[in-house]
Amino acid sequence: MDLVANEAYERWRASSRDTLGRVLKGNSKPFTPPELPDATINISDPDSHVMRTQGTPPRQAYNVQAAVNDRQVILAAEVTVDAPDFGHLEPMLDTTLRHLKRHGVTERPEVLLADAGYWHNAQMEAIEGRGIEVLASPDGNMREGKRPGWDHGLYQQMREKLASDRGRKLYAQRKITIEPVFGQIKHNRRIDRFMRRGRAAARSEWRLVTATHNLLKLHSHWIANAG
Repeated sequence: MDLVANEAYERWRASSRDTLGRVLKGNSKPFTPPELPDATINISDPDSHVMRTQGTPPRQAYNVQAAVNDRQVILAAEVTVDAPDFGHLEPMLDTTLRHLKRHGVTERPEVLLADAGYWHNAQMEAIEGRGIEVLASPDGNMREGKRPGWDHGLYQQMREKLASDRGRKLYAQRKITIEPVFGQIKHNRRIDRFMRRGRAAARSEWRLVTATHNLLKLHSHWIANAG
């Protein structure tokens, strides 16, 4: 993949021009990537990647994704090999809408709440263009102050929206919807690692976990109504 990416970059450098129509300049000696990557591979589960998340040591893992409604019912579950959540906002929404449609639910969500890690300008604007409002913090929980360069435009508009009474009320729903779901699965049910190897197997396992979560929610609902 690195070799293909480098070849595409070199072709772009050779044919592109700057805003004045001049040939792009750079290092006269082109970069030559190694034939074999200077890295190691997990031979027992080559699909998994080393995940580096701020505040935790690096570990071989997958990144699990989930979308829920306001009743903590999981509507979509996915497994990715990227440590950041960046880039997965619109794909998760599409998966959610596809699952709902499959079950005869045609009503679309009015608001999409997302963690700061899902911030993606193009995807957020595309979702807004589809008539779904997106609320996501531009500032991460583990960062003090604003991200460098994220001072104006859409970033500041979102800060002002989240600071409004309506924005605060809506965004606070994350704390009682998606966050408790992961807490229940990881801490109450003690499911904090996959038992199977390979992304396809991990995805099947994660979807089984999320399905049983929904069954437990349904069971609790029946008990509450019976009482």
